[in-house]
Amino acid sequence: MNKKCQADILDLKAAVGPQLYQALYNRIVRGELTPDTRLSEVEIASVYGTSRQPVREAFIKLVDAGLIEVRPQRGSYVRRIDPAAVRSAQFVREAVEADIVRYVAAQATPAICKELEAMLTAQEEAAGIEDPRPFMASDEAFHRKLAEIAEQGAGWAFLQPLKTQMDRVRHLSASQFPRRDLVLQHRQIVDAITAGDGNTAERHMRKHLRRILEDLPRVAASVPEFFELGK
Repeated sequence: MNKKCQADILDLKAAVGPQLYQALYNRIVRGELTPDTRLSEVEIASVYGTSRQPVREAFIKLVDAGLIEVRPQRGSYVRRIDPAAVRSAQFVREAVEADIVRYVAAQATPAICKELEAMLTAQEEAAGIEDPRPFMASDEAFHRKLAEIAEQGAGWAFLQPLKTQMDRVRHLSASQFPRRDLVLQHRQIVDAITAGDGNTAERHMRKHLRRILEDLPRVAASVPEFFELGK
């Protein structure tokens, strides 16, 4: 277990369990805690300056999220990525976001288009930074904003647990492949929205979200220790 990042310092005046869960969740999804890493309740409690009870609560939720597994007589370990879960998440996400972007294209105002343009500018800047985390945050914000514009914030929240394994691959991909290609795909989506062309916006969104299926075998080949074999 590595030492905590500055961003993971907990607010001990607030409920610790949810914060600890989110901190560990983020570190696993970002690949900072690698598959097969043993997670010790005692060590994590010490590192984060808390008791073992909230750690235990966080572990239970991480098991439910498919991010850690309990091995009898051995302890708790970070799970490997399940490629089948990635493909399933991509299928559902594409179906939902294809409809979202079609709706946005039909409803977008000049103010909305201006806001999306500003997000693209931020993404272009983040794409040039070595650390992939700012870009990944801006990418997530872009897709969430489209859902909110379509009044599907609840739908976006519904997708979150489904796309956990997919997000793990996306972080690995962002560390290996050009991020500016993704910005260009976002640009095509926004241009279609600005033109009010729902068909083109949907087509570009589907192409964009299918990129993960192209990246998946290449990422798995480059870091096979992150993936469950035979799936």
